[in-house]
Amino acid sequence: MKSILGIGNALTDILAVLPDDSLLAEFHLPKGSMQHVDAETGDNIWQALKPLGVKYVAGGSAANTIACTAILGMPSGFIGKIGNDELGLLFKSDQEQYGVQTHLLTGTHASGRSMVFVSGGNAERTFAVYLGAALDLVPEDLKPEWFEGYDYFHIEGYLVQNQDLVRRAVELARAAGCIISLDLASYNVVESNLTFLHDIVEKYVDIVFANESEARAFTGSSDPCTALDALARISRTAIVKVGKAGSWLKRGEEVEFVEPWPADPVDATGAGDTYAAGFLYADAQGMPLKVCGEIGSIIAAKVVEVIGTKIDIPRWRIAKQEIRELTEALGA
Repeated sequence: MKSILGIGNALTDILAVLPDDSLLAEFHLPKGSMQHVDAETGDNIWQALKPLGVKYVAGGSAANTIACTAILGMPSGFIGKIGNDELGLLFKSDQEQYGVQTHLLTGTHASGRSMVFVSGGNAERTFAVYLGAALDLVPEDLKPEWFEGYDYFHIEGYLVQNQDLVRRAVELARAAGCIISLDLASYNVVESNLTFLHDIVEKYVDIVFANESEARAFTGSSDPCTALDALARISRTAIVKVGKAGSWLKRGEEVEFVEPWPADPVDATGAGDTYAAGFLYADAQGMPLKVCGEIGSIIAAKVVEVIGTKIDIPRWRIAKQEIRELTEALGA
């Protein structure tokens, strides 16, 4: 089985379902966006969410993806930085319980956290992120030996607040012979780092994941298929997720559309991360492009049925059975 290493912000998700959009307005958070906040604002938001009832889940985009690849049986590792506190211990134990080989350094700040507002009939997510210790991860922390022996390297776009770190990471991954995948993370992250992201994708990235808004921000096209073509011209494989409509995939001249897997959604948090995990797991086994997308869709359909980013055991059993049935039909 091929292996995968991820790098990302080691965050704990603090999830709350909002009755309306008043808190978003109070903290000047555009609906559907991801905003960085300082420690004071982060504490204020946390206190405002508590009366609504919150759920604490170890998260972070790449960490979510890597936890899922580990559950699927793919040898998986993760690089990040946490604080010397309760949230940091929660994050570390969560990763290790799934069998992830962690390279978790300890920073000087409190552990990072992502306050997740779930709102509206389509369970749209808005993020207020205090990066804390995650921001303490610097290029000098990365060790070449951490990358050795891994076949894939997955990086989250949220890391581009530290461009030197991202560049060093992809250089080490390329030197180690890894296939490199990137999740573009958020439309406003793409807009703020467009030139840098174009450079990184063109020079290093083999597989790029984007949703409609991220693809639009990266390519300038509001048409998903046109954006897909643009992304595929500068990477080996491009994926544009179009929410409830499914996903488009392109590799070379091959273009595939994958219907969404049936689900009863309550919270879309983590759908993109789990889709990436399923896709990478299937890609690592040499499965056809469309099947890679279908396996991503199977897992994404399970996570949207729960609050937060962790699929429960019964749904994992169903997902694995559906994946077995899909691959057996191919004779895989």
